[in-house]
Amino acid sequence: MDGHRVLIADDHDEFRRGLEALLAATPDVEVVGTASDGAMAIALALDLQPDVVLMDLHMPRVNGIDATAQIVASSPHIGVLVLTMMEDEESVFAAMRAGARGYLLKGARRGEILRAVEAVGAGEVIFAPGVADRVMDYFLGVRNRPVADAFPDLTERERVVLGLIAEGKENGEIARQLGLSVKTVRNHASNIFAKLQVAHRAQAIVKAREAGLG
Repeated sequence: MDGHRVLIADDHDEFRRGLEALLAATPDVEVVGTASDGAMAIALALDLQPDVVLMDLHMPRVNGIDATAQIVASSPHIGVLVLTMMEDEESVFAAMRAGARGYLLKGARRGEILRAVEAVGAGEVIFAPGVADRVMDYFLGVRNRPVADAFPDLTERERVVLGLIAEGKENGEIARQLGLSVKTVRNHASNIFAKLQVAHRAQAIVKAREAGLG
């Protein structure tokens, strides 16, 4: 497996240097650049095309939420891993809506950070334990919202596929359940993502669960 190419975006010099040292000492991880503000993070991400961007939320010029949104909109394959002091629900969901695939708090242990970089680089979604609890509580709260009028642009079949995506099922599992080919499910998923105006699966799951699916 090729190593993960990582860009670090944080305006605290000491913290950024510490992260850089940690990752540089890790096999299979290459730090390709560092940014001290959001505008620089966007420019470097689009130029260097890293696999993972470690993103602080509080940064000068452009904040981490807006930087995440611009990076993911231009390069959906880049995995943004938020690393921040902020654990309020508003920040967490703003980051996920912007397209972040992970959310860690700055008190995280070295091993947690490395595991999260690996996970996000592999296309997974990861939350700090405390943040994961908040996310689950939030989704349990929205599950009772009416679903009927959600996503009027979707066909009935797309709505069914989205519901299964929101349950965390992968394309192969959805294909078996609906008696379709994996290619057909993949096409449905692409159409769904386009109609929902999302860059990837994690964002689709957030939107679907907020509407009460899954």
